[in-house]
Amino acid sequence: MSDATELVQALRAALRDNKRLKEDNRRLAETATEPIAIVAVGCRFPGGVSGPDEFWDLLARGGEAIGPVPADRRWGVPGTGHTEGGFLADAGDFDPGFFGISPREARSMDPQQRLLLEVAWETLEGAGLDPTGLRGSRTGVFVGTNGQDYGALAQADAGTEGYLITGNAASVVSGRVSYTFGFEGPAVTVDTACSASLVALHLAAQAVRRGECQLALAGGATVMATPTAFTEFSRQGGLASDGRCKAFAADATAPPGARASGWCCWNGSPRHVASATRCWPCCAAARSTPTAPATA
Repeated sequence: MSDATELVQALRAALRDNKRLKEDNRRLAETATEPIAIVAVGCRFPGGVSGPDEFWDLLARGGEAIGPVPADRRWGVPGTGHTEGGFLADAGDFDPGFFGISPREARSMDPQQRLLLEVAWETLEGAGLDPTGLRGSRTGVFVGTNGQDYGALAQADAGTEGYLITGNAASVVSGRVSYTFGFEGPAVTVDTACSASLVALHLAAQAVRRGECQLALAGGATVMATPTAFTEFSRQGGLASDGRCKAFAADATAPPGARASGWCCWNGSPRHVASATRCWPCCAAARSTPTAPATA
């Protein structure tokens, strides 16, 4: 074989490789902007909100969601003067048998884990899906969390031995949902302070677009089981004295202490994107700056 023939063959091979790489790059570029649908939303928010429609109604009528610390919490806020915030009145309620969990294990579980299980079920039903029919599916779970203080209370309960680690570890917050529903997609817990749930949404969208999972639950939960965070932020001057943040107003001071839980269900299937009956908004993840190391 002459040198000229070898050169021609090498050039043809290079052209084929170049064409293949261009096609791969085109597919990657299309994937990065491929449409995905938020096909359902579930939530539990202060003010008695137990679903997205109730949340919208609260906003539309200018309702009040700030109130006193629930009596069942049995904790005050000593030396701070702050006695109101955004609280979930039923944060302690849970039906463990519904999820195949024993009452003893349920007592050891952080209320954040319990809320996420309940709201995940409601969200999947809102998407028209059978939660029990997704076992073995490539469904991902992405959870934003910021603090687990329930363990300090659970340790005082003699009946929680053997369950305290799984009941209060941050890594289990997402794993609990995946395990209970039998999902086999990614299970990720992130903590970026106030932006944790937003970052979870961002990661879920990326995972769906990359084909790591066809369906994804993304959201978060915050339940203050003890007054520690409430008290510390108050002493730093980080809480509004009247429990109202008054965002963007001239007399805005600081945010109130609050807790909530919410999920978004993402689907990358073209059929679901085309047939989605409700349009839910989406935001980009926040970025920290040199003056704001904790994203918000």
